[in-house]
Order: sequence, then structure tokens, then C-alpha cells
Amino acid sequence: MRPMLFLASLLLPFAAPAEAALAPGAKAPDFVAKGAIAGKPFTLHLRSQLRKGPVVLYFFPAAFTGGCNAEARAFAESVDAFRAAGATVIGMSADPQDRLEAFSTQHCAGKFAVASATPRVVRGYDVALGTPAKGRALTSRTSYVIAPDGRILYAHDDPSPLEHVQRTLAAVQAWHQRHSAGGRS
Repeated sequence: MRPMLFLASLLLPFAAPAEAALAPGAKAPDFVAKGAIAGKPFTLHLRSQLRKGPVVLYFFPAAFTGGCNAEARAFAESVDAFRAAGATVIGMSADPQDRLEAFSTQHCAGKFAVASATPRVVRGYDVALGTPAKGRALTSRTSYVIAPDGRILYAHDDPSPLEHVQRTLAAVQAWHQRHSAGGRS
């Protein structure tokens, strides 16, 4: 295999899709949002979470829908692998907090936080999907890996929930490996 093709094949899994609003290297907007973990309400501050290590911030369209339920369960099943790589997982949608409280218990298995994305957060991360007939806003299915310095490491924008966990975990593990080897975020 030619060296350039080989390098491209190694980097392809970490490439940001063209549709992602925030590209790697961009500064992630800081925010404070109401959230829940294991059904208990709390206030989430992104900057505080980043002090612990990288954050996987994944936006999903709406709680209690087929794809979003499956994606939350997949993140819950992989949360130990994310933690082993030093990362915190946070799910976000435009759903109201009371709906997310129930979702955090039923589909997130109490293993990670979910928070209500305000219109400012939705605009900042460019994840507006539209407003369906019932008047409830939706966010696109977009996942970001954010470095502790607040910069986007990786972005994945795909309506299918199938690869979000796998791709963000690979990006976090690559960051962890570089960081553990003495590299900088």
C-alpha cells in the first residue's frame, strides 16, 4: 500500500464529516444546562466537566424514540470504556428536563448525564433539526469529542445512531493514548 493511502486509511475513522457544524480545532461553546443523571436533576456546566478530562457531548433528536433509546443504551453499555480513557459522556437534546429525568433512568441506565439543550446551545453547536408538528424542537444526531482545553477533537454527524459510540470511543482512546504517552491535548 502506498504511504499516503496507508496514512489516509488510518486517519479516515477520525475525520470529521462535512456536515458537522464544529470542526476539529474549533472552540466548543461553554454552557450551563439543566440535566439529570439516574433520574436526579442537577445543573451541568461544560467547563467543570472538562476539568476532569475530555467530554463526549452527543446530541440526539428526542428522548423515548427508537434510535435515541438504542443510542443511549449503547453509550450506557460503553461508559466504562469511556471512563477508562478518561472521558465523560453527556447526552443532550431539546427535550424538557422532566422528560430527560425519566430517560436518564430508563435508557441511560443511570450511567451518564443527559441535559436539556437551550436554544443558545443548539445554535452554538449548530444542531437544530427543526420543529415537528407538535411544536417541540429537535436536535440533529451529532456527537463531539471535546478536549480538556475546550477544543473539538472529533465530530460525527449522522442521523443513524449506529456508529456514534464506536467512533467517539475510538477518538477518545486515541486522545488518551497520545496524552498518556506524554503528548498534549
